[in-house]
Amino acid sequence: MAYNKEDIKRRMDGVIESLQKEFSGLRTGRASVNFLDPVVVDMYGSKMPINQVSTVSAPEPRMLSVQVWDTSAVKAVEKAIRDSGLGLNPMPDGNNIRIPIPDLNEERRKELSRIAGKYAENARISVRSVRKDGMDTVKKMQKDGEISEDELKRLSDEVQKLTDDAIKKIDDMLDDKEQDIMTV
Repeated sequence: MAYNKEDIKRRMDGVIESLQKEFSGLRTGRASVNFLDPVVVDMYGSKMPINQVSTVSAPEPRMLSVQVWDTSAVKAVEKAIRDSGLGLNPMPDGNNIRIPIPDLNEERRKELSRIAGKYAENARISVRSVRKDGMDTVKKMQKDGEISEDELKRLSDEVQKLTDDAIKKIDDMLDDKEQDIMTV
């Protein structure tokens, strides 16, 4: 197995992208079209993501609008939003469903901040796992005589730098998200 810097970087970037998606689902009190991403609608005998049956928009800072494409699906979409556990109260209006975004109380803000911290910690663990894979590969290559001691040091430093950069991005994203949650 050969060392591949691009593969390690790609995997670490994937962890960061995943964290961004998780963070986008954390409500900050401001309407965001990504807020409804976890909602799954039970339609036509199958479960479908809300973005496959409607268009979600944020016409106002504290309001989401869901334009359902199929009139017969409005009730199913409304039920899916109500049952999603996001604490939302959808109000149907023809093919459109308006969703006011309630204010966050202090306790809920702290809880969201804790959840964001857990997401970030899981991302750090994933990055360190990628780092371990990279380091194991480099050490095996050195043990098998494919690379010299100096090359081992250089590649180990390279993997560590990728890890440090990824962890810094995660920490910065967490700081931004906590700021967003606490100052809305």
